[in-house]
Amino acid sequence: MQTLPKERRYETLSYLPPLTDAQIDKQIQYMLSQGFIPAVEFNESAEPEIHYWTMWKLPLFNATTVRDVMAEIQACRQEYPKCYIRVAGFDNVKQCQVLSFIIHRPDQSSYRY
Repeated sequence: MQTLPKERRYETLSYLPPLTDAQIDKQIQYMLSQGFIPAVEFNESAEPEIHYWTMWKLPLFNATTVRDVMAEIQACRQEYPKCYIRVAGFDNVKQCQVLSFIIHRPDQSSYRY
């Protein structure tokens, strides 16, 4: 059994080890299969009181494949390597965000307790 180092937890899936690209692919595939609209967001801080993150481009309304979303994630990672990056899923029927998870953390060592 692996014990993770004590560090700040953020959102969904944050209690797991960092997701690999293959695991991110599966989460995005689930999001697309449920009809959710993905969006990539970034912010310099992931403090709980910060509710609004900057959106990377517009939500990906026309994304039909995981590759479309992953291309935007990689572009955001290259442009903002020192920011937290998350993927959010929006439900166009309920008109709200239904899931989000962090996919990139800057220099994790400085955010430990």
